[in-house]
Amino acid sequence: MLSSAVQILAFALALLGVLGATVATLLPNWKVSADVGSNIMTAMSQMQGLWMDCTWYSTGVFSCTLKYSVLSLPAYLQTARTAMVLSCMTASLGLCLASLGLKCTRWGGSHRAKGHTAIAAGGCFVLASVLCLVPASWFTNEVITSFLDANVPESGKYEPGGAVYVTFISAGFLLAGGVIFCLSCPGKRTGQLDYASSSTDPDKLVQQRRRQEKLQRDRLEQEEEERRRRRREEKEEEEEEERERPKNSQSKTVQLQTDDVEQEKPPQDKPQQDQEQQQYYSPSKLPPKDIKAGYSLQDYV
Repeated sequence: MLSSAVQILAFALALLGVLGATVATLLPNWKVSADVGSNIMTAMSQMQGLWMDCTWYSTGVFSCTLKYSVLSLPAYLQTARTAMVLSCMTASLGLCLASLGLKCTRWGGSHRAKGHTAIAAGGCFVLASVLCLVPASWFTNEVITSFLDANVPESGKYEPGGAVYVTFISAGFLLAGGVIFCLSCPGKRTGQLDYASSSTDPDKLVQQRRRQEKLQRDRLEQEEEERRRRRREEKEEEEEEERERPKNSQSKTVQLQTDDVEQEKPPQDKPQQDQEQQQYYSPSKLPPKDIKAGYSLQDYV
């Protein structure tokens, strides 16, 4: 999209074109005849416009007569009237749209809406320029053709007046402003170009600030959610440790009790038997013999 300075220049050109077209529509000197007569009351200059015919006498008297009858006018004059009125109306509509499409204004909507509004304003200015050029060209052609016609007397010949030149200049201003506004296509917006162009556009600065604030809020929400998740996981781990702690303590107490019982248990008789066997089988001491084993059955009888 074009910069604000270029758009302001286009708006100024279009404004000059609108003012020029309006003034040219009202001026009575679309064609002028300057014939000086010998009589003091002879007309010094005659002017014809779209709405009235005026006469300037040598005595300084200036009189104008309105053209009331529309059907009695030639075709090119009727066309010039209609086209100039439509041109002024279309150019005025273009000025209203251009004021909304300017980048330096706060109204008109978003960046893309302003671009479309500026394009519409450019179209109105171009159409108004065409509506100015058509009647001015046709009117000039008729005046020149009549002037070059040998059958027309010298007193009835006219030349293009100042209003025709004003109309051509106004059409040029409108065309230039319309073309510049038509180049205000928003197109695709990239981050780097948008940031570079938004340094002079308040609307872009506000949109960029809102976008940055939204990104910052999203980042803060993600961080807060991450912290909550970590706290939840830590809490679950602590609860799991608390559930496992009583089981470990019970198993340790049971193991300690079994160890105490084993320590308090009296020694068995097996060591004593081993000691007696050691005494019996020692080389210094023979085991005692049973006395009854030495008697036979006959001795008992």
